[in-house]
Amino acid sequence: MTGVLDDAEKLAWLRLARSPSVGPVTFAQLIARFGTAAAALREAPRLALRGGKPFIAFPEADASRELQRIEALGGRLLAACEPDFPPGLAALDPRPPVISVIGQPHLLRRDMIAIVGARNASALARKFAQTLSRELGEAGLAIASGLARGIDAAAHEAALAQGTVAVVAGGVDIVYPPENDALYRAIAAQGVILSEMPPGEAPQARHFPRRNRLISGLARGVVVVEAAERSGSLITANYALEQGREVFAVPGSPLDPRAKGANRLIREGATLTESAEDVLAVLRPMLASGFSEPDSRVPTPPPTAGDWDREADRIRPRIEAALGVTPVEIDEIIRQTGASPGAVLTAILELELAGRCRRHPGNRVSWA
Repeated sequence: MTGVLDDAEKLAWLRLARSPSVGPVTFAQLIARFGTAAAALREAPRLALRGGKPFIAFPEADASRELQRIEALGGRLLAACEPDFPPGLAALDPRPPVISVIGQPHLLRRDMIAIVGARNASALARKFAQTLSRELGEAGLAIASGLARGIDAAAHEAALAQGTVAVVAGGVDIVYPPENDALYRAIAAQGVILSEMPPGEAPQARHFPRRNRLISGLARGVVVVEAAERSGSLITANYALEQGREVFAVPGSPLDPRAKGANRLIREGATLTESAEDVLAVLRPMLASGFSEPDSRVPTPPPTAGDWDREADRIRPRIEAALGVTPVEIDEIIRQTGASPGAVLTAILELELAGRCRRHPGNRVSWA
């Protein structure tokens, strides 16, 4: 399904995306199976009851209020099927079903590079991030980052004139950290503020990995300017590798803990970066071309989906026996049950809609 959604279907997309038991993978499977979010909302209760519990849909009134709040902010809700949805995010597996944006959404169509790094960055690292951001912006790239203090803020500030996108962990109307209020307002006016969370949602620890995944997904590559071991910047770099994006790292002193993460990335194969030209030399061949799709796209159910339902009824006890509190790969469940992949995916979809099954990275599932 592609194209601009009408008001009713956009409301249905938001309701389905915000429903408690519907994650991005399940959302994609429901759209593939039923064609529209409105149809998926009608059919989800039946599937959930087959999985053992009622389906709880996000209330229509709450979804309407969210859309009104986004519009009151001067923003837009973009669905993953719409032409203005960022191409980098549209190519993710799974892609976020909906995002909220305020500012200048035309910037989302541009090629981007992400620049991330330490919140407690050194003065030299901040200066380098500003220089790199400005020169890459002058070369035609929009700069994506996370609006954190330190390297993120430096990169955004230097790219305001050329174009910058701030991906935030809370709602698009929440300024975090508060000290970046002036920068937030400047980006909202000249660039883009983007979030997967509903307006009014305060950022929480569990939101930041999701934000980092969007930062890397938007961009052709991620530059890590300064980052300690086990930092959020390294999480962003790891997402970039999973998404098939390029990873760049700025070397630092081995005596500085803030440089250990970037130095390790270089040892592991990241492009050593000392100037904007180091980044451009890698990216030029791919600029203005489409993003490559991941190998493991969500399967589209064939016309035999009804046969899958009947087979799912037969194998459901075996699937439930294969599940545990420790996540297991879906491919392993298929091998253990000897059932068709379509029937196993159908049964897991039913269990997830019932709130009994939980998805994990790496195509794994467990009991909820």
